[in-house]
Amino acid sequence: MAQIASSLKRFGSDTFSSLRVRNYRLYYIGQIISTSGTFMQSIAQAWLVLKLTNSGTALGLVTALQYLPILFLAPYGGVIADRFSKRKILYFTQSGAGLLALILGVLVASGQVTLWMVYVLAACLGLINPIDNPTRQSFVVEMVGEDELKNAVTLYSSLVNLSRVIGPAIAGALIALVGLAPCFLINGISYAAVVVMLGRMRPGELNTAPPLLRTKGQLRDGFRYVASTAVLRNTLIMLAIIGTLTYEFQVSLPVIAEFTFHGDASSYAFLTASMGVGAVLGGIFIAGQKKVLPSRLVSGAFLFGVTVLGAAFMPTLPLAGFVLVLVGACSIYFTSLGNSILQLESSPQMRGRVMAFWSIAFLGSTTIGGPLVGWFAEVAGPRAGLALGGIAALVAAMIGAATLRNQRLRKHVNGDPTAVSIG
Repeated sequence: MAQIASSLKRFGSDTFSSLRVRNYRLYYIGQIISTSGTFMQSIAQAWLVLKLTNSGTALGLVTALQYLPILFLAPYGGVIADRFSKRKILYFTQSGAGLLALILGVLVASGQVTLWMVYVLAACLGLINPIDNPTRQSFVVEMVGEDELKNAVTLYSSLVNLSRVIGPAIAGALIALVGLAPCFLINGISYAAVVVMLGRMRPGELNTAPPLLRTKGQLRDGFRYVASTAVLRNTLIMLAIIGTLTYEFQVSLPVIAEFTFHGDASSYAFLTASMGVGAVLGGIFIAGQKKVLPSRLVSGAFLFGVTVLGAAFMPTLPLAGFVLVLVGACSIYFTSLGNSILQLESSPQMRGRVMAFWSIAFLGSTTIGGPLVGWFAEVAGPRAGLALGGIAALVAAMIGAATLRNQRLRKHVNGDPTAVSIG
């Protein structure tokens, strides 16, 4: 019994080690509240667009508008993240996102909302994302340091997926009882939690890199750095493929919920929450693992693809939800490894720009994949839209395996049989 208790204590200590850092703990609490609100809005916004248009393509377009600016502006956002205090940047970006959510809530509550208004507000949020996302991603290592980065990234991914459970559950109940508007209003207010927690941090305990001085060519330097570093380049290629076609659940799941299983907003919330449960459980299991190996990234992409394909062809809503639990577990395994590899393999002065390319590969790619998956689901059927994502993940795994094998062959020819990167 004592040995079991000791093992459980050690497991808990390893799993939640980064939360011993006060600044990260505060940030984590704020993000639980805010991200739950974000998923509430995601459910409500998807259902609002479907009510207004009955179109998967329109739903994909709204999603694309939120991430379109990332394709063009994220590199500049990465330069800003490297040049200024990340904590201060987040004050402005989080406050702006909260304000946009409140505006949409007021429009819905007043009955004045139209599709073009949803498009405009989605595009405005898209202008904040290119700065906010690389800043948030690269801020984690400043709070916890490199030794705890893998744990912190995994726990943050678990947080996002815990919110994927909490947010949709609340949203489904609110939509059924009082309508869509409260979901947007609550999300707007939830951003205040992040701002408050940022204010309570101790700046002296942050592991800040020296600020990047303003010089010419910093954007170009970021492109060259990523292109010339094999592990960064090839990790980003895998992330881009999966980000474009696999991580389009905000398009594929509501379409399946309504048109395949003839459900409502609560059905979509159930599918989203199921995926979130799996990600939380998977995150708890892998958070204590310290090794960050490229070969595991390939395995993660393969398992992700297999489980997504399985979910696409489940005959009933409960069975689809069950398989989405597995999808969630595989998704957090893949994304936390990819995020950690990029941050640990990049220099502190380049980390903001490197994570800007993560934003492009993983989020900006949605501008292409969102409308494409929505259109494909309309033409070939809702199940085919989700299956397309599974196939894309398998293709990414094959590309990763091939480049890893080539790297090993080159190492062997040069007299070193040990491969250390995907490239």
